[in-house]
Amino acid sequence: MPTSSTPIRWRAYEHEHVERSRDWYWALGIFAASTALISVLFGNFLFGILILIAAATLGLLAQSPPPLVEFEISDRGIRVGGVMHRYEEIISFWVEDHDADPPILLVDTIKWLSPNLVIPLRDVDPKLVRAFLTERADEVPMKEPIWHHILEAFGL
Repeated sequence: MPTSSTPIRWRAYEHEHVERSRDWYWALGIFAASTALISVLFGNFLFGILILIAAATLGLLAQSPPPLVEFEISDRGIRVGGVMHRYEEIISFWVEDHDADPPILLVDTIKWLSPNLVIPLRDVDPKLVRAFLTERADEVPMKEPIWHHILEAFGL
């Protein structure tokens, strides 16, 4: 078992990739075109264009598989890919290992653009992560943010 100062490293996909059928893309296109047409009929041309751009972006994101991200928990902080979240920026954390498959690490930060981190704990022991972080940050029970569930429903 590593010592308390040995970094914990692992790799995992950013999210689970869900293969979409052609029907899903057709439904997305029909919904976007209908909503954009209604928006134009009501005189809101720019909103119609925004809807079409958003639907095209959603379709492209749903089609591409998620990247494999490297995670590291060390004495400096939590690194997600190339971004280091220092312990001074971390408000609290929670390891959800009972209801989640794979287990997840939830981190609440003070950062404006990434206030909540949802990190999959695939191929790493959740008890080891909890023991390492308990020495460095507050452990507070929390749940996955609702926006994360919404993005998972869209396969993003």
